[in-house]
Formats: sequence, structure tokens, C-alpha cells
Amino acid sequence: SDDGLTHILFDGQEPGDVGLPADLPEVPDDPVLAEAARQLGEYFAGGRRSFDVPLDLRGTEFQRAAWLALAEVPYGETRSYGEQAEAIGRPGAFRAVGAANGRNPVPIVLPCHRIVGADGSLTGFGG
Repeated sequence: SDDGLTHILFDGQEPGDVGLPADLPEVPDDPVLAEAARQLGEYFAGGRRSFDVPLDLRGTEFQRAAWLALAEVPYGETRSYGEQAEAIGRPGAFRAVGAANGRNPVPIVLPCHRIVGADGSLTGFGG
């Protein structure tokens, strides 16, 4: 959008797969997309550990809080779903946090892959 990045699609995903219009037009030379692509390229090349691309997150207030909390988990570290729930002031809402993470529209930029089970295991959302 004009305000920031709304979604990241993985290879093989179509806009309709993530709730966007299936006939979403391509926008060549969009500065937000160009910046997101640049930052993601740096990340995958090992030269970036966090992102500052503008975001336009569309979800409930709870989802947006959960998603923004993901950005607070430093590179190389993990947090549990419970710790993420506590970070947004909703202790005990670890299942709801997991559900929100499963709908994270900008994975990698907001690193839901850094959230693990209470015992440190990979559990929950695996997208």
C-alpha cells in the first residue's frame, strides 16, 4: 500500500492464498516493494539482522500487537508463545498469540520463526 508493506508471498503462493484479491495488479517500481526486496536480499545474504521497511499491518488490534512483538525478538534468539503473550500484556493468551502468528502477513520481516514452544521445541505455526 502507499503506507507500507502489507504481505510477503512465498514462492508458489498466489495473492488469493493470503486473502488478497486474486487479480491483484503488479505495481512496477513501487518504492516500498523495492526497499523490502533490498532488505530481504541483505538478510538472506547474511548482512542484515532486522528490518526497517515501512509496514501496513491489517488485522485486529490483538493481531497487530502480537505481530509487532515479533520484531522485538533479537536475531539469534527465541521466545516462547507465553513470553510473547506476556510481552503484549496478555499473559495466558499463548494460543491466541500462536493463531495470530499463523496469520503473520510479513514473515521474515516480522520473525514468527523465532517463537517456539515453552520447552524450546518447534511447535505450532509452521508456515
